[in-house]
Amino acid sequence: MLKKIDHIGIAVKNLENAAVFYKALGIKISHIEEVPEQKIRVGFIYTSETAIELLEPLDSDSPVAKFIEKKGEGMHHICFKVHDVRTMLTTLKNKGYRLIDNEPKSGAHNTLIAFVHPKSANGVLIELSQDIIQ
Repeated sequence: MLKKIDHIGIAVKNLENAAVFYKALGIKISHIEEVPEQKIRVGFIYTSETAIELLEPLDSDSPVAKFIEKKGEGMHHICFKVHDVRTMLTTLKNKGYRLIDNEPKSGAHNTLIAFVHPKSANGVLIELSQDIIQ
């Protein structure tokens, strides 16, 4: 079950340079976090309902670096907040959808995340995110 659109991920070469545009709109990065498992640095920009997540690669072999090399900077993914990532992955797999992640992994803001392949979602990379209850 989907809860909401959580954020839109945008691949950038440099967080600080990308932040200049958003400052011109009157919004700013409110939190920066490194996600070592994904080899990225993430800057969060919050709007009223949906966040923007700026993704800066920390290593040339990270998925985001490869994305930028192939497609350039720009929209990387849409993230849906879900109640249970594992159940959603099982449901999608059983319906024949192609997954990038068969098991959730650690994400920013203390979440479990997994990605659905763009070929199964009309060319859009989809992230599923579940809050980890502590």
